[in-house]
Amino acid sequence: MDLKQLEYFVRVAELGSFTRASLALNVAQPALSRQVRLLEVELRQNLLIRNGRGVTTSEAGKLMLAHARGVLHQVERAREELGRVRGALAGRVALGLPPSLSKALTVPLTREFRARMPDASLSITEGLSATMQDSLTMGRLDIALIYNAVPSPDVDASLLLEEDLFLVRRKQGKSAAKSISLRALANEPLVIPSRPNSLRMLVEVELANIGCHPRIALEIDGLAAILDLVADGAGCAVLPLLAVSTSGKPDAFVTQPIIKPRLRSKLSLAVSSRRPATLTQQAMLELIRHSASKLLQ
Repeated sequence: MDLKQLEYFVRVAELGSFTRASLALNVAQPALSRQVRLLEVELRQNLLIRNGRGVTTSEAGKLMLAHARGVLHQVERAREELGRVRGALAGRVALGLPPSLSKALTVPLTREFRARMPDASLSITEGLSATMQDSLTMGRLDIALIYNAVPSPDVDASLLLEEDLFLVRRKQGKSAAKSISLRALANEPLVIPSRPNSLRMLVEVELANIGCHPRIALEIDGLAAILDLVADGAGCAVLPLLAVSTSGKPDAFVTQPIIKPRLRSKLSLAVSSRRPATLTQQAMLELIRHSASKLLQ
Protein backbone atom coordinates (compact mmCIF):
# COMPACT_ATOMS: atom_id res chain seq x y z
CA MET A 1 0.00 0.00 0.00
CA ASP A 2 1.09 3.61 -0.45
CA LEU A 3 0.10 6.94 1.09
CA LYS A 4 -1.99 7.93 -1.92
CA GLN A 5 -4.15 4.83 -1.52
CA LEU A 6 -4.61 5.56 2.19
CA GLU A 7 -5.52 9.20 1.51
CA TYR A 8 -8.03 8.20 -1.16
CA PHE A 9 -9.61 5.54 1.03
CA VAL A 10 -9.95 7.93 3.99
CA ARG A 11 -11.59 10.62 1.89
CA VAL A 12 -14.06 8.18 0.28
CA ALA A 13 -14.94 6.73 3.68
CA GLU A 14 -15.42 10.16 5.27
CA LEU A 15 -17.54 11.56 2.43
CA GLY A 16 -19.46 8.32 1.86
CA SER A 17 -19.19 8.62 -1.90
CA PHE A 18 -16.62 8.10 -4.66
CA THR A 19 -18.19 10.99 -6.58
CA ARG A 20 -17.86 13.49 -3.72
CA ALA A 21 -14.34 12.24 -2.93
CA SER A 22 -13.20 12.61 -6.55
CA LEU A 23 -14.41 16.21 -6.54
CA ALA A 24 -12.77 16.97 -3.20
CA LEU A 25 -9.46 15.39 -4.27
CA ASN A 26 -9.63 16.63 -7.87
CA VAL A 27 -8.99 13.09 -9.09
CA ALA A 28 -10.89 11.24 -11.83
CA GLN A 29 -13.39 8.82 -10.31
CA PRO A 30 -12.13 5.72 -12.22
CA ALA A 31 -8.57 6.36 -10.99
CA LEU A 32 -9.85 6.87 -7.45
CA SER A 33 -11.88 3.64 -7.53
CA ARG A 34 -8.92 1.70 -8.93
CA GLN A 35 -6.55 2.84 -6.17
CA VAL A 36 -9.03 1.99 -3.42
CA ARG A 37 -9.69 -1.41 -5.00
CA LEU A 38 -5.92 -2.11 -5.16
CA LEU A 39 -5.75 -1.38 -1.43
CA GLU A 40 -8.60 -3.83 -0.78
CA VAL A 41 -6.91 -6.50 -2.91
CA GLU A 42 -3.62 -6.09 -1.09
CA LEU A 43 -5.32 -6.33 2.32
CA ARG A 44 -7.63 -9.15 1.13
CA GLN A 45 -10.54 -7.35 2.74
CA ASN A 46 -13.55 -5.45 1.45
CA LEU A 47 -13.15 -2.09 3.17
CA LEU A 48 -16.19 -0.39 1.63
CA ILE A 49 -19.74 -1.57 1.12
CA ARG A 50 -20.97 -0.11 -2.17
CA ASN A 51 -24.66 0.63 -2.67
CA GLY A 52 -26.86 2.84 -4.82
CA ARG A 53 -26.61 5.77 -2.38
CA GLY A 54 -22.81 5.72 -2.02
CA VAL A 55 -20.53 3.71 0.27
CA THR A 56 -20.24 2.78 3.93
CA THR A 57 -17.32 1.18 5.74
CA SER A 58 -17.34 -2.53 6.53
CA GLU A 59 -16.09 -3.74 9.92
CA ALA A 60 -12.65 -4.16 8.37
CA GLY A 61 -13.02 -0.74 6.79
CA LYS A 62 -13.76 0.93 10.14
CA LEU A 63 -10.62 -0.60 11.61
CA MET A 64 -8.55 0.39 8.59
CA LEU A 65 -9.98 3.92 8.67
CA ALA A 66 -8.71 4.47 12.20
CA HIS A 67 -5.25 3.15 11.27
CA ALA A 68 -5.11 5.11 8.00
CA ARG A 69 -5.98 8.37 9.74
CA GLY A 70 -3.24 7.69 12.25
CA VAL A 71 -0.68 6.94 9.53
CA LEU A 72 -1.56 10.06 7.53
CA HIS A 73 -1.46 12.18 10.66
CA GLN A 74 1.97 10.82 11.57
CA VAL A 75 3.24 11.58 8.07
CA GLU A 76 1.93 15.13 8.37
CA ARG A 77 3.55 15.43 11.78
CA ALA A 78 6.86 14.18 10.34
CA ARG A 79 6.71 16.83 7.61
CA GLU A 80 6.01 19.49 10.20
CA GLU A 81 8.78 18.30 12.50
CA LEU A 82 11.24 18.46 9.60
CA GLY A 83 9.96 21.96 8.96
CA ARG A 84 10.62 22.86 12.56
CA VAL A 85 14.23 21.74 12.17
CA ARG A 86 14.67 24.60 9.74
CA GLY A 87 12.68 26.85 12.08
CA ALA A 88 9.23 26.90 10.45
CA LEU A 89 5.80 25.32 10.66
CA ALA A 90 4.47 23.81 7.44
CA GLY A 91 1.27 22.24 6.14
CA ARG A 92 -2.20 23.51 5.30
CA VAL A 93 -4.97 24.78 7.57
CA ALA A 94 -8.58 24.98 6.36
CA LEU A 95 -10.53 27.50 8.47
CA GLY A 96 -14.26 28.22 8.46
CA LEU A 97 -15.70 31.58 9.58
CA PRO A 98 -19.34 32.68 9.96
CA PRO A 99 -20.39 35.61 7.73
CA SER A 100 -20.91 37.95 10.70
CA LEU A 101 -17.23 37.55 11.69
CA SER A 102 -15.54 37.01 8.34
CA LYS A 103 -15.10 40.69 7.49
CA ALA A 104 -13.65 41.53 10.91
CA LEU A 105 -11.32 38.52 11.25
CA THR A 106 -10.12 37.49 7.79
CA VAL A 107 -7.52 40.21 7.25
CA PRO A 108 -5.97 40.30 10.77
CA LEU A 109 -5.91 36.50 11.04
CA THR A 110 -4.32 36.13 7.61
CA ARG A 111 -1.74 38.79 8.41
CA GLU A 112 -0.74 37.09 11.68
CA PHE A 113 -0.73 33.64 10.06
CA ARG A 114 1.68 34.76 7.33
CA ALA A 115 3.94 36.44 9.86
CA ARG A 116 4.11 33.45 12.22
CA MET A 117 3.87 30.54 9.76
CA PRO A 118 5.28 31.66 6.39
CA ASP A 119 5.87 28.08 5.21
CA ALA A 120 2.27 27.02 5.89
CA SER A 121 -0.81 27.69 3.76
CA LEU A 122 -4.21 28.95 4.90
CA SER A 123 -7.61 28.39 3.31
CA ILE A 124 -10.57 30.39 4.66
CA THR A 125 -14.18 29.48 3.89
CA GLU A 126 -17.22 31.53 4.88
CA GLY A 127 -20.26 29.49 5.86
CA LEU A 128 -23.20 28.93 8.16
CA SER A 129 -22.49 27.22 11.47
CA ALA A 130 -24.50 24.06 10.72
CA THR A 131 -22.74 23.63 7.36
CA MET A 132 -19.30 24.20 8.87
CA GLN A 133 -19.95 21.66 11.62
CA ASP A 134 -20.69 19.07 8.92
CA SER A 135 -17.55 20.13 7.03
CA LEU A 136 -15.44 19.50 10.14
CA THR A 137 -16.85 15.99 10.40
CA MET A 138 -16.20 15.26 6.72
CA GLY A 139 -12.66 16.64 6.78
CA ARG A 140 -13.26 19.66 4.53
CA LEU A 141 -12.37 22.01 7.40
CA ASP A 142 -9.72 21.67 10.11
CA ILE A 143 -10.97 24.50 12.37
CA ALA A 144 -14.18 26.53 12.46
CA LEU A 145 -15.72 29.30 14.52
CA ILE A 146 -19.27 28.14 15.16
CA TYR A 147 -22.23 29.85 16.79
CA ASN A 148 -24.30 27.80 19.25
CA ALA A 149 -22.59 24.51 18.38
CA VAL A 150 -24.81 21.44 18.47
CA PRO A 151 -23.25 18.74 20.72
CA SER A 152 -21.72 15.99 18.57
CA PRO A 153 -19.34 13.10 19.23
CA ASP A 154 -17.57 14.03 15.98
CA VAL A 155 -16.76 17.64 16.93
CA ASP A 156 -14.88 19.12 19.88
CA ALA A 157 -16.11 22.67 20.57
CA SER A 158 -14.71 24.99 23.24
CA LEU A 159 -16.50 28.21 24.16
CA LEU A 160 -14.57 31.25 22.96
CA LEU A 161 -16.93 34.05 23.99
CA GLU A 162 -20.58 35.09 24.28
CA GLU A 163 -22.07 37.96 22.27
CA ASP A 164 -25.14 40.00 23.08
CA LEU A 165 -27.69 40.06 20.27
CA PHE A 166 -29.42 43.25 19.16
CA LEU A 167 -32.60 44.12 17.32
CA VAL A 168 -31.52 46.03 14.21
CA ARG A 169 -33.94 48.59 12.73
CA ARG A 170 -33.79 51.03 9.85
CA LYS A 171 -32.87 54.47 11.11
CA GLN A 172 -35.82 56.85 10.91
CA GLY A 173 -36.61 60.29 12.29
CA LYS A 174 -38.30 58.97 15.42
CA SER A 175 -35.83 57.64 17.99
CA ALA A 176 -36.31 54.06 19.21
CA ALA A 177 -36.24 52.91 22.81
CA LYS A 178 -32.81 52.11 24.21
CA SER A 179 -33.64 48.40 24.60
CA ILE A 180 -36.36 45.87 23.86
CA SER A 181 -37.60 42.94 25.90
CA LEU A 182 -37.56 39.43 24.50
CA ARG A 183 -41.34 39.29 24.76
CA ALA A 184 -41.69 42.51 22.75
CA LEU A 185 -39.36 41.04 20.13
CA ALA A 186 -42.09 38.54 19.25
CA ASN A 187 -44.18 41.42 17.83
CA GLU A 188 -41.47 42.69 15.48
CA PRO A 189 -41.44 41.60 11.78
CA LEU A 190 -38.13 39.79 11.38
CA VAL A 191 -35.88 39.38 8.36
CA ILE A 192 -34.08 36.25 9.48
CA PRO A 193 -32.21 33.22 8.05
CA SER A 194 -34.07 29.98 7.43
CA ARG A 195 -33.67 26.85 9.56
CA PRO A 196 -31.28 25.32 10.61
CA ASN A 197 -29.30 28.58 10.91
CA SER A 198 -27.97 28.76 14.48
CA LEU A 199 -29.21 32.32 15.09
CA ARG A 200 -32.69 31.44 13.81
CA MET A 201 -32.86 28.39 16.07
CA LEU A 202 -31.66 30.41 19.07
CA VAL A 203 -34.36 33.06 18.56
CA GLU A 204 -37.06 30.40 18.19
CA VAL A 205 -35.95 28.43 21.25
CA GLU A 206 -35.64 31.48 23.52
CA LEU A 207 -39.04 32.81 22.47
CA ALA A 208 -40.60 29.36 22.94
CA ASN A 209 -39.22 29.35 26.50
CA ILE A 210 -41.50 32.31 27.31
CA GLY A 211 -44.46 30.98 25.32
CA CYS A 212 -43.95 33.14 22.21
CA HIS A 213 -43.20 32.68 18.52
CA PRO A 214 -41.20 34.89 16.15
CA ARG A 215 -43.06 36.95 13.59
CA ILE A 216 -41.23 36.12 10.35
CA ALA A 217 -41.45 38.73 7.60
CA LEU A 218 -38.81 37.25 5.28
CA GLU A 219 -36.38 34.32 5.34
CA ILE A 220 -33.04 35.32 3.83
CA ASP A 221 -29.82 33.27 4.03
CA GLY A 222 -27.27 36.04 3.63
CA LEU A 223 -26.03 38.69 6.05
CA ALA A 224 -25.56 41.44 3.47
CA ALA A 225 -29.01 40.80 1.99
CA ILE A 226 -30.63 40.85 5.43
CA LEU A 227 -29.13 44.25 6.23
CA ASP A 228 -30.08 45.60 2.79
CA LEU A 229 -33.69 44.56 3.36
CA VAL A 230 -33.74 46.08 6.85
CA ALA A 231 -32.39 49.33 5.39
CA ASP A 232 -35.16 49.15 2.78
CA GLY A 233 -37.83 48.85 5.49
CA ALA A 234 -38.75 45.18 4.98
CA GLY A 235 -38.47 44.45 8.71
CA CYS A 236 -35.96 44.11 11.55
CA ALA A 237 -33.05 41.74 12.14
CA VAL A 238 -31.52 40.03 15.17
CA LEU A 239 -27.73 40.23 14.90
CA PRO A 240 -24.55 40.74 16.94
CA LEU A 241 -23.36 44.34 17.02
CA LEU A 242 -20.23 43.47 15.04
CA ALA A 243 -22.32 42.45 12.03
CA VAL A 244 -23.74 45.98 11.89
CA SER A 245 -20.53 47.88 12.66
CA THR A 246 -18.64 46.10 9.84
CA SER A 247 -21.49 46.33 7.32
CA GLY A 248 -20.09 49.38 5.55
CA LYS A 249 -23.15 51.50 6.41
CA PRO A 250 -23.68 51.27 10.18
CA ASP A 251 -25.24 54.74 10.28
CA ALA A 252 -28.25 53.39 8.36
CA PHE A 253 -29.37 51.38 11.38
CA VAL A 254 -30.50 51.70 14.99
CA THR A 255 -29.62 48.86 17.36
CA GLN A 256 -31.42 47.89 20.57
CA PRO A 257 -30.07 45.33 23.06
CA ILE A 258 -32.53 42.52 23.75
CA ILE A 259 -33.18 42.15 27.49
CA LYS A 260 -35.43 40.45 30.05
CA PRO A 261 -33.80 38.02 29.48
CA ARG A 262 -30.71 39.00 27.52
CA LEU A 263 -30.41 37.21 24.21
CA ARG A 264 -26.83 35.96 23.81
CA SER A 265 -25.10 33.87 21.19
CA LYS A 266 -22.24 31.50 22.08
CA LEU A 267 -19.22 31.45 19.78
CA SER A 268 -17.13 28.27 19.94
CA LEU A 269 -13.81 27.21 18.46
CA ALA A 270 -14.43 23.79 16.92
CA VAL A 271 -12.25 20.99 15.53
CA SER A 272 -12.90 17.42 14.48
CA SER A 273 -12.69 14.85 17.26
CA ARG A 274 -11.84 12.20 14.65
CA ARG A 275 -8.49 13.66 13.63
CA PRO A 276 -5.84 14.94 16.07
CA ALA A 277 -4.65 18.46 15.24
CA THR A 278 -1.28 18.82 13.54
CA LEU A 279 1.34 21.14 15.00
CA THR A 280 0.45 23.84 12.48
CA GLN A 281 -3.24 23.50 13.30
CA GLN A 282 -2.46 23.72 17.01
CA ALA A 283 -0.50 26.94 16.38
CA MET A 284 -3.47 28.29 14.39
CA LEU A 285 -5.85 27.46 17.24
CA GLU A 286 -3.73 29.52 19.63
CA LEU A 287 -3.56 32.36 17.11
CA ILE A 288 -7.36 32.36 16.75
CA ARG A 289 -7.91 32.34 20.51
CA HIS A 290 -5.61 35.30 20.94
CA SER A 291 -6.75 37.34 17.92
CA ALA A 292 -10.49 36.64 18.19
CA SER A 293 -10.65 37.47 21.88
CA LYS A 294 -8.76 40.72 21.29
CA LEU A 295 -10.80 41.79 18.24
CA LEU A 296 -14.26 40.74 19.34
CA GLN A 297 -14.38 41.69 23.02
